[in-house]
Amino acid sequence: MSTEPYTYAETKGAPGAPLFFTFHGTGGNEQQFHDLAQQLLPGAHVISPRGDVNEHGAARYFRRTAEGVYDMPDLAARTSKMAAFVAAHRARVSPPVTVALGYSNGANILASLLIDTPDLFDAAVLMHPLIPWAPKESPGLAERRLLITAGQRDPICPPALTSAFGDYLKSQGAKAEINWHEGGHEIRPGELTAAKGFLGQYQSQAVS
Repeated sequence: MSTEPYTYAETKGAPGAPLFFTFHGTGGNEQQFHDLAQQLLPGAHVISPRGDVNEHGAARYFRRTAEGVYDMPDLAARTSKMAAFVAAHRARVSPPVTVALGYSNGANILASLLIDTPDLFDAAVLMHPLIPWAPKESPGLAERRLLITAGQRDPICPPALTSAFGDYLKSQGAKAEINWHEGGHEIRPGELTAAKGFLGQYQSQAVS
């Protein structure tokens, strides 16, 4: 497996620190959440890949045919490619735990990774995911710790779909929770506070 199919940012962590992957939103890049990872989990080893799909100049992780309409074969192929990238870096770093954070399109590729290869991550924060398809059964999600953050007035990610995705995760045995705010698709401070608290149990490993 190659660790180089994507352009990515990397910050090395302390020996024995968690491995933290971040996935940007549409139009973002590998720097969008890279420094945030160190704020949420100081000392972690951070890897942030840039999406390799160009949508009118905006970087994404997979193609879509319209707003909220995904190219499902492309999503499947790029999920497999990203899974190989994550697995290769896990093998190289050999961390005690692996966590991830994704926003919008980044949360969507992260969700697809969790459904297809749940053993890649011990915990994940999915900020404003939009999962408009019916996910397959994924028993490997059992006991995975997952935090969804979302806006109750999000015009891109309808709350009903967010709730349905949370219900799906729980039906697979995941320890999933949703943190809501009253706004839309923007990231609000309360989401970051929730993410930091959610990841707090790994802090001792990050600074050991």
